[in-house]
Amino acid sequence: MNENKRAIPKMDNTDRGLLNILQMAFPLIPEPFAEVGTVLGINEGEVLQRTRRFKKERIIRYIGPVFDSRSLGYSSTLVAMRIPDDRIERAAATVNHHPGVSHNYMRDDEYNLWFTLSVPPEGDIDSELNKLIQEVSPERVLDLPVVRLFKIGAFFDMSANGSHTAESLQTRAGIDSANIIELSPIERAVVGELQQDISVTGRPFDGLAKNVGMQISEFLETCRRLKESGLIRRFGASINHHNAGFDANAMVCWKVEPDMVEGAAAVMSGFPEVSHCYERRTAPDWPYNLFTMVHGRTREEVNQKVLDMAKRAGIREYKSLLTLREFKKERITLKV
Repeated sequence: MNENKRAIPKMDNTDRGLLNILQMAFPLIPEPFAEVGTVLGINEGEVLQRTRRFKKERIIRYIGPVFDSRSLGYSSTLVAMRIPDDRIERAAATVNHHPGVSHNYMRDDEYNLWFTLSVPPEGDIDSELNKLIQEVSPERVLDLPVVRLFKIGAFFDMSANGSHTAESLQTRAGIDSANIIELSPIERAVVGELQQDISVTGRPFDGLAKNVGMQISEFLETCRRLKESGLIRRFGASINHHNAGFDANAMVCWKVEPDMVEGAAAVMSGFPEVSHCYERRTAPDWPYNLFTMVHGRTREEVNQKVLDMAKRAGIREYKSLLTLREFKKERITLKV
């Protein structure tokens, strides 16, 4: 994370309302920006102009779907590596090169490099991780796959003085195959086409539908069906939280008794500053089993919120790992 004070672009109330709608209520209709304008009381041209500015200022990373890759049989894990400071840049570059790595951060801990690794159904995640270990040569490694997912996805509320909450809340087993979705050829074609940033134009879906030989109505109906199935968790704008003013975050790892995990997760998930909450497998020298991501405008704000969470949940043993640098944050390309 950049320690220099970041200049936040000025926004009026319409800007903030627009960012909220683009994040959470992007319409899957032929002319979505016109509909957004109707809600806000402005014309389509103004919506397009403001949205293009958000992208130019890198407040919006992209507009498109957030997929649940596990629904397609993907396996994933959270990996932590202990890397000497003089090798961290090279190690991060090596990790970033792997197509299954979507997020990669330097965090304030002896385990200083943290990344997510995903592989398609035909892949072997242990084998892929071992290859990375051989290439990076870390001093120590943690392999921390999900056991249960409680809360996932950030919504940064730009209108409520910068508060933020999650896009969805769910509890389920994280590594079984009970929720695998079998896609039809048409659905596969649509998923393949959706893996790009949609254009900020009056009819952004027309070209995508044409590319797969579908009528726009059929294309959008397939999108809505994929959303209802859970394969698409959310369709909307992904926000660069740093550029939007949320310049600090921490991954907080909690040591919770097994029979108290659900209760603690419910408490943690209730905090709007928490975007992600998972139960993960422990390791011999890593007893922490509940993981949360906490966001704020400053480190002090994040640290205070962690103290509040610990007090409310009654948990004394935890580690708060502030994010120091973002090496990579992007969607993986799904094989369909």
